[in-house]
Amino acid sequence: QVQLVESGGGLVQAGGSLRLSCAASGRTFSTYDMAWFRQAPGKEREFVGAISRTGGAAAYSEDSVKGRFTIFRDNGKNMVYLQMDSLKAEDTAVYYCAAGRDGSKWSEAATYDYWGQGTQVTVSS
Repeated sequence: QVQLVESGGGLVQAGGSLRLSCAASGRTFSTYDMAWFRQAPGKEREFVGAISRTGGAAAYSEDSVKGRFTIFRDNGKNMVYLQMDSLKAEDTAVYYCAAGRDGSKWSEAATYDYWGQGTQVTVSS
């Protein structure tokens, strides 16, 4: 079992940056692909990006975040991060990290077995 705890959310002005962190428990962290999703009020949970278990490959939502957000991980520390730059008001959401081992469909929430509790990001315009 993997437990995930996100941190780093907060209030930031449009154009600013935030770095979210996700701490994972257990000794099998490096066997999981990791992803970030987000959910804004009244909207469905949305894929943000994912990174492979080795950190050698990453993918991002083409429409909303590619070019502004970066995912990276440190398997030695059981951590995954989401660096968010050039933030926009529409990035406001609760951000969740997730862990899964089915590497075929990174953008689908059903791929992931474990989820954190989420951290709020609010971008003021």
